[in-house]
Parts: sequence; C-alpha cells; structure tokens
Amino acid sequence: MQAGNHPELNKRIFWDINFETLDYDKKAAFIIERVFERGDVPDIRACRRFYGDDKIRSVLTNAKWLSLTTIYLACACLNNELTDYKCYNTAQLNPGHWIY
Repeated sequence: MQAGNHPELNKRIFWDINFETLDYDKKAAFIIERVFERGDVPDIRACRRFYGDDKIRSVLTNAKWLSLTTIYLACACLNNELTDYKCYNTAQLNPGHWIY
C-alpha cells in the first residue's frame, strides 16, 4: 500500500493544499489529524501502517481540536478513553450556550 516513502492517501483529503509537495515527516501531525477527520478506512489503515499507533496516539491525544466523531473513532482504533484527549477535556470545560 505504500508508494516510495509515504502512504497512499486519497488526494481528496488534502483538497486545499498542494498534495505533491506534502512533507510526510514535517507535517505528520497535520496529515494524521486530517486523515482521521476526513479519510475513509483505507486511508486510516495506510496512515496507521506508515506512522504507527504510538505516533498517531501522541498526535491525536494532544490535538487542539478534533470532532467528537473523530475522537470516538480514535478511541476505537487506539483502544484508549475519551478523557485521554486534551481537546475532549477542553471542550468539557467550555460548554456552549444553552439553546432555549
């Protein structure tokens, strides 16, 4: 599944940047977060094979923002808890406005 020294990821995930010049080492956190937010199962598998679960766990648990759906997905893939994610804990401390 890997081509050269980077994972085969769908270009649609990175629609807003120049995909061909993406640096997979320097932009690892950006890539991992984007793949888990917008990728499908083959993209997530390729990302996990390339970066490894330890690197992915470190990036996602320290992310400034992830959707709740992505946090649940990461918990299922990485076998950890919601409270392991800093962005989840931050969101719990800052509840939104009440809708009357």
